[in-house]
Amino acid sequence: MSWLPPTWLRRLVLGPLVIVAAIVMLDLTPLWFLVALALTSLVPGRFRLVRVLWLVTVYLLWDAMLVIAMFGLWIASGFGYALRRPAFVSAHYRLGGWALRLLFLIFGSVLRLTITTSGSDDEVPVPTPPPGAADASPGASGRVGPAAAAREAFDRLFAPDEPLIVASRHRGPGDSFILIHTLWNEVARRPRIVLKYTLQWDPAIDILLHRVPAQFIVPSGFGRTSKGGGARVEEALAKLATGLGPQDAFVIFPEGGNVTAARRTSRIKRLRDAGREDMAERAEALRHVMAPQPGGMHVALNAAPDADVVFIAHTGLDRLVTLRDIWRELPMDKGITMRAWRVPRAEIPDDIDARSRWLFDWFTRIDEWIDAHGADEEPAR
Repeated sequence: MSWLPPTWLRRLVLGPLVIVAAIVMLDLTPLWFLVALALTSLVPGRFRLVRVLWLVTVYLLWDAMLVIAMFGLWIASGFGYALRRPAFVSAHYRLGGWALRLLFLIFGSVLRLTITTSGSDDEVPVPTPPPGAADASPGASGRVGPAAAAREAFDRLFAPDEPLIVASRHRGPGDSFILIHTLWNEVARRPRIVLKYTLQWDPAIDILLHRVPAQFIVPSGFGRTSKGGGARVEEALAKLATGLGPQDAFVIFPEGGNVTAARRTSRIKRLRDAGREDMAERAEALRHVMAPQPGGMHVALNAAPDADVVFIAHTGLDRLVTLRDIWRELPMDKGITMRAWRVPRAEIPDDIDARSRWLFDWFTRIDEWIDAHGADEEPAR
């Protein structure tokens, strides 16, 4: 396990450090821009080095801006006294949503990313418009076209009438970012996020997600022992899923991590070792996803007894798993498609074994959807 500085040290050192780094990077912009242009002929790709340095600068400025804004909110709350009150939690949600929208707008334009959403295979998916853009889908007659209908169908799945548990496939570092942006800014849901503990090295993420409902965990699988990471992870997930409101969305990735050949093989072996030969054979048949781990979903469903479940499948990020993959693909020119299904609570079994089969059935359906719609998706072997 990687070492993580204590909270007080992160606040006193990492926060100010990112502000200084952003100022230095901004001051040196003309210099590194000229150097990057000079090296363009030596680095293959369309201004790849320039794009990377620009994105690093933007991210540092974004991080520093958030740290400064949250320091202002800390002062306004009485030097932290009222930070947990609903008004300040809502203020942090608004700040986080605005910041994520801004970051997504800049990164999306530089990387040439587009996102389409669909709530039905019978509808035309519609690209997510840039922030502030008008929806031009309705025709001159005022009737809603198929693109607008598809977007409305997707939005209806997340209508703020009941709490939601959102379960998504996990294919790379970008899908969680895109999913949270979609929930936060496109369908007006307040996500409750589970993150790997090492993300606390980022000052903005660290501070923001300690002021809204979120949990940083040490991934270690899900176990039934009284000690160890598995039990602690389940306790953290149950705590986060407790008290979901009609605008909240608890976000979980049942695969437990990015799909890799080693993880896939290990998951199949564990099923066989547990005597679940039928499930192991089904896991071997999955082409694009791994066998889901039911423990996290089970505790979340128990902690949020009124929550429906929305399953998310997506394509377009299959080649972007490592930093090397991201570097190779710049600029990405990626079209990402997200498909959502909403399952009413009444259709979700209560027994953990039945829930395990139910969850596996849904990931089989997700795998089949990816097979049918992910033209460039490579099998996760």
